[in-house]
Amino acid sequence: MRETISDHLAQAVAQTPDETAFTFVDFSTDRAGVSSRLTWRQLEKRVRTFATALRHAGAAGERVAVVGPQNLDYVVGFLAATCAGAIAVPLFPPSLPGHAEKLAAALADADPVLALTSPDALQTAEKFCANQDGLRVRVVTERDLLAGPVPGGVPTCGETAHPRPEDCAYLQYTSGSTRMPSGVEITHANVCANARQALEAYGIRSGRNCTVGWLPLYHDMGLVLAIVLPVVGHVHSVLMDPLAFVQQPVRWLRLLTQYPGALTAAPNFAYDYCARRVTDEERGELSLGSVTAMVNGSEPIAEQTLRRFQQAFAPIGAVRTAMRPSYGLAEATVFVSASPAGEEPTVTCFDRDALAAGTARAAEGTGAQAVTRLVGCGQPTGQEAAIVDPVTRVRLEDGCVGEIWLRGPNVGRGYWGRPEQSEATFRATLHGDESGDRACHWLRTGDLGLRYGEHLYISGRIKDLVIIDGTNHYPQDIEHTVENAHPAIRRHHTAAFAVLTDDGERLVVVAEHARDLAEPHGVRDEAARAVRAAVSAGHAVALHDFVLSPPGTVPHTTSGKVSRGACREQYLQGAWSSDTQAQRETGNA
Repeated sequence: MRETISDHLAQAVAQTPDETAFTFVDFSTDRAGVSSRLTWRQLEKRVRTFATALRHAGAAGERVAVVGPQNLDYVVGFLAATCAGAIAVPLFPPSLPGHAEKLAAALADADPVLALTSPDALQTAEKFCANQDGLRVRVVTERDLLAGPVPGGVPTCGETAHPRPEDCAYLQYTSGSTRMPSGVEITHANVCANARQALEAYGIRSGRNCTVGWLPLYHDMGLVLAIVLPVVGHVHSVLMDPLAFVQQPVRWLRLLTQYPGALTAAPNFAYDYCARRVTDEERGELSLGSVTAMVNGSEPIAEQTLRRFQQAFAPIGAVRTAMRPSYGLAEATVFVSASPAGEEPTVTCFDRDALAAGTARAAEGTGAQAVTRLVGCGQPTGQEAAIVDPVTRVRLEDGCVGEIWLRGPNVGRGYWGRPEQSEATFRATLHGDESGDRACHWLRTGDLGLRYGEHLYISGRIKDLVIIDGTNHYPQDIEHTVENAHPAIRRHHTAAFAVLTDDGERLVVVAEHARDLAEPHGVRDEAARAVRAAVSAGHAVALHDFVLSPPGTVPHTTSGKVSRGACREQYLQGAWSSDTQAQRETGNA
C-alpha cells in the first residue's frame, strides 16, 4: 500500500476540501491573538505549487531546511519539501536565543541546498548562513521561488512522481548535544505509521477531534502532533508559537477551551508552569472538560506535577483520565506508548535501593523507606518493546530494570551520515539471535525502564545514571530532593551528575536559585547546608560540590529539558568557578 505524507494530504483535500485544516494564532501583534487559517483545498494548492517550485530549483533528493518562525509558512514549507521528493530538515530560526551553535551544527551536518524561511526572517537567516563556513545553502522564501519561472505539467501531490513510502521524508535532529547533532532519518512510511499509532492510542477521530499545541515544530513531538498527525488523521490543527506560551501560559488553556475534543501535549515542566502562573481570575474564563487527551511526554514523568495540575484545574473541568502519561523518542519517530484511555494515571512506589540495583519491588511509600515514585506509560501501540540487559543483550523478565529496546514500522532507518552509530543503535540483536535477519533488529533507546503490572515505566537515561562507589542513583531522584530542600531553589532548573576525582566518581549538583531572590549571597550557605543534609539523608551519598547558580545558567535542550551532559561539561570547564560565578551574578543583577 502506498502511504506517504503526500498521499494523505491528497486524500484529505478530496474528502473535505473546504474544512479548516490548520489555524495559527499569532500573539506577537495582538495580546488576544489573531487567527489565520488554511482549508484543506488552500493548503494543498499552496503545498503543490511550492513543491513544484522546489523541484524546479533542484530540491528533489536533496535536503531542504526549514528555519523560519513558527507559523503557517513553516507548515507549508515542511509539507512542500516532503511532497517535492526532498528531505525536509525541520529546524528553527537563528533568532532563537541560546541555540545558534546547535543550528550551525545541524546545518553543517545536513548540508541542505535550500533553507526556507518567512519574509520577515529572511535577512537574519541569510546573514547567519553567510557566516557559516562551508555551507552551500541558499536561503529563500516561498514568494522568492514562486516568482521564478515554473514549468507546466508537474504532477500534483497525490501522483506517482512523488516520494515512495520507503523514501526519507525528513531528518529529525535530536535536542541534546550541540557538538555532535544526530539527524534521525524518518521515512514517509515511518511517520505515517507513527501518526496512525498515536491516533489509535489517543482515540482521535476525524470530524470529532482536533490538535492544539505550542510545542516547537522542529521538535519531534511538536512536528508530528501539529503537522503530520493532522494530515494523516484528517483532523484540524491549531497551533501557536512557543514564546507566546512562555509569556502567558493561559493562552494554551484558552485554545483548549475554545476548541473542543482537543489532543494536546507538553513536557512535564509546562504543566507545573500552568499550575503556578495561571491566576484565579484567568481560571474563571476557562473550561477544560472537553479536552480529549493531555499528553505528558517527559521521561520520567513527575507524579507531583500530575497532582498539582489536577488540583489547580479540576474546578474548571480538568479530569484525571484526560492526563495521558506517554513515552517516546525521536529514533522511533516520536510516539511509543501511552497510559490506557479512560483510566487515571498509575503511580507506583518502588523501593529506591532495589530499583537502583535493577529489581522492581513495590513499596508502601509511607514510612522511612526510601522510595521512587514512577508513573506508568501503558503499553506500546503497534510496536514491540523489550527490556534488555544493556551489557549481555539478554532479554529480561518483567520486574527487572534494563534498557528499553523497540521494533516496529515507526522506527527510523538510522542516523544521517553515521553508519557505525546507526548499526549499533538501530540494528541491535538480542543475545543468541545472530541470524542477520532484518526482522530481528531492534532499536536501542538508551532509556532505562521496566515492565511492572500493566505498564511500561521509564526510570531514566543510561548516560545520565550517577554511579557513586558502585551504587546507582537516578539523577531525577536527587534533583527532586534538592529542589525540595530549600525554598531558594528553582524547580526544573537543577542538574545532578557525576565527575571523576582522585577518589573516583563523585556527585555534583548545580541548581538555579529563584528569580525573585533578592540576595542570593545571603542564603547560599544555608541552602548548601540544607541540600547536603537532604541528599545525605535521602540517598546516602555525600555531595562533592553544590552550586547555587543565577537563573538562566543551567543549560536546557531545545525541547526544554535540563541537559545534564551539557551542564557537566560547563562545570568541568570552570563555568561556576568563583570568578566566573561572580561575573555571572553581577551581570544578572
